[in-house]
Amino acid sequence: MFTGLSLGLSGGFALFLSAMGHFLPHDVQFLGMTAEQLCGVDQCRIVHFMFHDRVAFGGSLIAIGALYLWMAEFPLREGEAWAWWLFLLSGITGFGSFLAYLGYGYFDVWHGMATLLLLPCFALGLYRTSGTLLQPKSPRTLFTPAVRTVWNTRYGLGRLCLLAVAAGMVGGGLTIMSFGMTKVFVPQDLVFLGLKPADLYAVNPRLIPLIAHDRAGFGGGVCSCGIMVAFLVWCGRPSRSLWQVLFLAGSVGFGTALGIHPAIGYIDFIHLAPAVLGLFLFVIGMGLLKKPMSHPNKLNLNANHKAI
Repeated sequence: MFTGLSLGLSGGFALFLSAMGHFLPHDVQFLGMTAEQLCGVDQCRIVHFMFHDRVAFGGSLIAIGALYLWMAEFPLREGEAWAWWLFLLSGITGFGSFLAYLGYGYFDVWHGMATLLLLPCFALGLYRTSGTLLQPKSPRTLFTPAVRTVWNTRYGLGRLCLLAVAAGMVGGGLTIMSFGMTKVFVPQDLVFLGLKPADLYAVNPRLIPLIAHDRAGFGGGVCSCGIMVAFLVWCGRPSRSLWQVLFLAGSVGFGTALGIHPAIGYIDFIHLAPAVLGLFLFVIGMGLLKKPMSHPNKLNLNANHKAI
């Protein structure tokens, strides 16, 4: 729960800094420029582009933090093994993505310190809760659905929509993270900036490593969040609280990822189409699931999971 709360607060802090138009102190030290100074170049588009990545990353952290808090309070407290394995899987993905930040040679000191603070606490939480799990404890519990899958029902179609959203998040997150470690920019990014990578290097040779760091972090956050949504939808016991936390996570995640684009004038159909499609499926899925998840006693539940 401490890890979830810390992630949520970190995401909120990223949104706050972006709204105020400031870089972190170590970013300024690395670049040798403040956000205000960099804003004088290219009509401030470079700064706006950097903030658009950071706002989206902050939204993903808030979403993950909310899902962590729900998992710790409900299924893990009840000893459901799938929740423990999902914590482990998402932790490997999230903490492991820290290595991607080094792909372009920028070491984020604050991020490194936060990782060193949270990782021991997270590992201790996994160790202390491992002995409280009910049988079966196998990782195969991650593939045991809480409700028998009948796809042509309201609940089945709703789950299918959210599973498709989660798959898109995992694929999109991996793509963003890989671009952050390699090419950094997609063609639409360069059109928005009106600059080529060589032009950015001429402005400041450390700009691209910093942007690559932001992209890799955002991609890792989206991927980790997608993994969690997929298994929560598949393994999570239908309940009003599960619907509420999924709604909260999705609203914050899609709200920040899509909302920042018109705010900075980065509106490109090809660039935004996957996120818009994801939002469309999310709204449909949550609409279909609201009634059955508010009355789970009417569903055919799998006896392998305890009720929440």
